[in-house]
Amino acid sequence: CLAMLQTACVFTPTTSSSSALFQRAASQNTKLNSSASRERTTNLSGTDRKLVGEAKVKGPSKLKELFSHPLYNLPHVALQEDDWLLRLKPEEEKSEKIQESHVDSNGESDSAVKGYDKISWTRDADTHPPWLRFHLGITRWQLYDRKDPSLEQVMQYLATERILGAVQKSGGTQLKLIISFPNYGQALLKPMKQPRDAETDFNLFYFSDFERHNAEIAAFHLDRVLGFNRIPPVVGRLINVTTEIREITTDRKLSRTFFTSPAGNVCFYGQCDYYCSTEHPVCGRPHALEVSLATFLPDLELASRRSWRSPWRRSYSRTKLAQWEKDPDYCDTVKQAPPYDRGTRLVDVIDMAVLDFLMSNMDRHHYETFEKFGNETFLLHLDNGRAFGRHSIDEPTILDAPLHTAAPASLVPPQLPSVGCAAGVSVPGPSKCGGPLLSENHLSALDRRLDTVLKTVRECQNKLVGQVPTYILHNIIFI
Repeated sequence: CLAMLQTACVFTPTTSSSSALFQRAASQNTKLNSSASRERTTNLSGTDRKLVGEAKVKGPSKLKELFSHPLYNLPHVALQEDDWLLRLKPEEEKSEKIQESHVDSNGESDSAVKGYDKISWTRDADTHPPWLRFHLGITRWQLYDRKDPSLEQVMQYLATERILGAVQKSGGTQLKLIISFPNYGQALLKPMKQPRDAETDFNLFYFSDFERHNAEIAAFHLDRVLGFNRIPPVVGRLINVTTEIREITTDRKLSRTFFTSPAGNVCFYGQCDYYCSTEHPVCGRPHALEVSLATFLPDLELASRRSWRSPWRRSYSRTKLAQWEKDPDYCDTVKQAPPYDRGTRLVDVIDMAVLDFLMSNMDRHHYETFEKFGNETFLLHLDNGRAFGRHSIDEPTILDAPLHTAAPASLVPPQLPSVGCAAGVSVPGPSKCGGPLLSENHLSALDRRLDTVLKTVRECQNKLVGQVPTYILHNIIFI
């Protein structure tokens, strides 16, 4: 199940400095992956072995079949002018001063001097870089339209565009870099820190866990399969830590943390609250490093966002419990407080809880919304690096607290786009990338957790029988 999560979006770099590096790393990965694949296939039944083989050959068609399902093609309310996050200014409102600021005394643009592409954007969308087309496609209800070709374009651009700059992102608990591209786009980089089949130590608290680069990639695809479209596009990529970070960074604090390990690998550790030390370095092999790249959302000056404390936030303490873990009437309090007392906000939080339960993410302390849309909008599912840490056990409180207790109050008109997407997760849909993204254990855990979600929803449905019209139940819960 979820065959698309068996493959990672790691594309071949286009820069000449990285081509030989990629070929060597890809060759090593191919040997490792082939060995692991043979071992997994040996333990499969005849039917399962056939499905694994078919996923590699018929992946794109299966994904196309998945998205052709009626659940992915429900009618939507027509978008109004104020439903778009960003719109291009009329021609007469353009600022001449802004245009002149990009030209120096010799007639050359500032962009050419700094290594950026020359700006030649017009009102024609074909002249816009992929990241700008993605920004202009954000609406009140979703970050992107699944059928919009800009989605594929922005993923391809993240995976292949030449890296122009790299600096460490301030704030946060673990190492993250901001990557700049010549077309003025930016991405958030999270490095690979541990093998995909590694499971989080059961003695670690959820707030002390590593962030995983492949968790960010898998979360984007899972969010897309669920039909939410609330995570910015994320891809995997092999980079050269020497030529694409160390030699081009202007961040002196970051550059001072580079060293060569006893094994001859180029490593660095940056500065952050957790795991930024010589004991927890990020290392290439010897220069090749696998990372995730997530496209940036529009600048806060253009599209401000509001951060909301999750009502089911955990205590982030070794000794204390959160209020929802102690108060049996907590959910009733939440349902009566704004913004959860009206609209779709509580339903959206339940959507987020389903996503987090499927990928075992206990680190959902806040969520964000675009301020322009007020409370009538979707939730951004950002920062999923601590997901997919444990596959052998499930964390029922992620799901039970919001869904099992709050579901009776979450009835909304059936035409709203925020409900009933979880059933699509059981349909396989491979991607067209090259290496394994999630281990078989995590894929099995996804199936197991999906079954738990459906059982919990059925329990809620049974409780609501006789309280609401049958047609509403049928449209809210697609099972």
